[in-house]
Amino acid sequence: MRSLALTLVAVLAACSSEPTEEERAAAVAEVEAHQTPPAQPLELGAIRYREIEKHELYGAGCSFAPTGGGLAAVALAMPDTGHIIVDGEMLTLAADKGSVELPYLARSKYDGTEHSMVLDLDQDAGEEVGAEVSDYPATLTIRNARDQIVYNQSGIAQCGV
Repeated sequence: MRSLALTLVAVLAACSSEPTEEERAAAVAEVEAHQTPPAQPLELGAIRYREIEKHELYGAGCSFAPTGGGLAAVALAMPDTGHIIVDGEMLTLAADKGSVELPYLARSKYDGTEHSMVLDLDQDAGEEVGAEVSDYPATLTIRNARDQIVYNQSGIAQCGV
């Protein structure tokens, strides 16, 4: 019984003592490791014909141009892949085949290692602008690897072949 009392006293003494400098540093490092930095807004580069030609991005799908951005597309949504330009580099995202199918076999969701994108368009408000080409009011949302929104713009999705 006496050894139990001595053990209890030792445990209580250990609990009430100030943490060591090493324990404090470890606690601070653990808190910092679990902090999520704020999302950094993403600036997308324009996908022009030279990028389409260079990366052979021909075929059916939708291109997205933000309102106020002129006619320059900043994202392509194709049957198997989606494309954006970040820091001058063309990124290819995989189509989420379980997501909503958009006109011309595009998909609403695309996933990559660093980013994912969702193209949400109003299919009922589409307006034919050419042979097998229609414009739709749309919103493009891009998330980073921590699932934070880094780009969210309204604009026009032009879908066709």
